Amino acid sequence: MLGATLATSAIAQNNTNALPPIPAPITSPTDTVSAPAPAVVDTNAPAVEPKAKSVKHKRHKHAAMASAPITEPTVTLVPGPATVAVKNINVRGQAGLKGEVVAHLNQGDVVTVLDQMNLDRHKAGEPAQWAKIALPANTHVWVYAAFVDATNKTVLPKKLNLRGGPGENYSVLGVIERGTPVNEITTQGKWMQIDPPANAYAFVAAMFLKQEAVAANPTPAAITPVPEPQPMVPAPAQPVIDTNTPATRVVMHEGVVGPVASIVAPTAYKLYDPKTYQTIDYLYTTATNLDFSRYNNMRIIATGEEALDERWKNTPVLTVESIQVIETDAVKVIPIKHNH
Repeated sequence: MLGATLATSAIAQNNTNALPPIPAPITSPTDTVSAPAPAVVDTNAPAVEPKAKSVKHKRHKHAAMASAPITEPTVTLVPGPATVAVKNINVRGQAGLKGEVVAHLNQGDVVTVLDQMNLDRHKAGEPAQWAKIALPANTHVWVYAAFVDATNKTVLPKKLNLRGGPGENYSVLGVIERGTPVNEITTQGKWMQIDPPANAYAFVAAMFLKQEAVAANPTPAAITPVPEPQPMVPAPAQPVIDTNTPATRVVMHEGVVGPVASIVAPTAYKLYDPKTYQTIDYLYTTATNLDFSRYNNMRIIATGEEALDERWKNTPVLTVESIQVIETDAVKVIPIKHNH
């Protein structure tokens, strides 16, 4: 009995020893969220201050600053060389932001100014003063491939428009005459990309160009007078035809100017008889300062060269040289009365 008692006491003593504590589960460190990559900044757009993190009124203040209209200085450019004064600018097919981008220029590039155009109407934030410049080097243009002789690569019609892209919805960047040789770069569908001739042009915002002042020459006989820039109006945004047939004649037609409903017509405006509503001519121009929308619903006498387009032979096309307005509100709209 004594031995059993001693053994039991020894076992009890061993069980009273505390077990080692169970370690707490190891948790993974908190995940680190990577900062998002910075957004790409358009170098043509003005810099916008970063938004405040938590202060509401500051966020509204910064948004108002970003939407503020641009401050455009008054610019007067004359025909001749000019230098790009900003980091980079877009070269467009028309005067205004509606013109598609056809090339880019960098600070220090030299361009040849042909004329200056001041837009009568422009959107908020859009420059009003634009420079018409010679198309920059290495900028290609497009022509309708069917009007280029496949054998000797010369222009077939009397006049052929140069466009900023492969389609009639692109801006006109100049005109080449019949017999002019072209250098084909590539062909895309019915359109051919070629090297531009010397008379090709495009547009840039005038405020991004600078011209050095010309020192006065003490010898009056050596001074070459510089022609003053003529006032211009926005170039027409509507597509125009790309060619005329050789059979042309100068005519005078009287009628009312109206828009063309068909999207496949050669031009956007026509001259029609207000009594029969029969189309007399499609109205076409190569001038950048003639906008037919200004003469909508006016009775006019249009003078110019008339010819048939090879793709639309039912109605002649009139290349307008002058317009005489006879009546400003030629067609009266009579409201329809409904009986209830």
